[in-house]
Amino acid sequence: MTRIVSGIVLMLVVAVVVSAAIFHHGLPWWMEEGDRNHEYESAAGSLRYQVHMPPQGDGTTRLPVIMAIHGCGMSGYGWNSMKSTTQFNELADREGFIVVYPTQRIFRSAINCWESADPREQHRHSGDPALLAGVARQVVETYNGDPDHVHVVGASSGAGAAVILAATYPDVFATVTSVAGGEYGLDQVDPDDPGSVPPEYTARQAWAQMGDRARQVPLLVIQGEEDDVVPPFVATRLVEHWTAVGDFVDDGLLNDSLDLVMTITTMPVEPGRHAYTHSALAAPDGTSVVESYLVEEMGHVWPGPAGDGLFTDHAGPDASFIVWEFARRHPK
Repeated sequence: MTRIVSGIVLMLVVAVVVSAAIFHHGLPWWMEEGDRNHEYESAAGSLRYQVHMPPQGDGTTRLPVIMAIHGCGMSGYGWNSMKSTTQFNELADREGFIVVYPTQRIFRSAINCWESADPREQHRHSGDPALLAGVARQVVETYNGDPDHVHVVGASSGAGAAVILAATYPDVFATVTSVAGGEYGLDQVDPDDPGSVPPEYTARQAWAQMGDRARQVPLLVIQGEEDDVVPPFVATRLVEHWTAVGDFVDDGLLNDSLDLVMTITTMPVEPGRHAYTHSALAAPDGTSVVESYLVEEMGHVWPGPAGDGLFTDHAGPDASFIVWEFARRHPK
């Protein structure tokens, strides 16, 4: 009897491990032409990721790199993946850039989140930031990527990780995009009393993380008005927060020294499409500091007409193309 019970337990454990592996890494026949799986290892640990190389990747031309970091309940390239949600591969084949899909480590989080709300995961040289930056560097070296055109985009907890990367590794990433995410140090903000910790307070911490590598890292924010997981005020704070980071980077003071110019464009509702507002804060020379899209009637999702996954909205603007256009305009 004991052997039978032990056998059943063993079979259950094996089933859980196999299911988790499929969730994280997918099945071999899910790979597309140009997809290649890798594992990065360092003193900070190890992290698996998938690279998609477009046809333009001949080994001699330096191509831009976009790292796409999944959110909770998702994977990088397995089940309900960032790969299928964003459909970046098709866009990369057309436009000529490399895509990188890191996937969180098995059993690291109950719902496969990145631990961006953990203060221990908000520093250079350790934890998720060190692993993700290491992956980006490895891809540049292995695939002859353009080191001045490495960009990071994240969704939900992955957006938090992306913003942390912009603060801890501004020497690696040229731009950062947050889809339904928040500021560096968001864990310090009380959702019932957000004003008790002003965004300038966490901005100073993000600037301090940059250290002597500090530079203006353009930020793109995409947020749904009906998001009840990451409410719109978090995106509003993120814009204020990163604007303050840029102000600190400029001369070390919070004094509006950048002379930013605001432009606002409204896209009205159309049949089958959500209305949205695009705001841009740019320096006098036209360089963006922060751009944001606030999408009406959209929840906690990745917007775009081609997305395939649990957290997509086909009526929203094409976030993947918006991310690429923003990245293309802002080399490091």
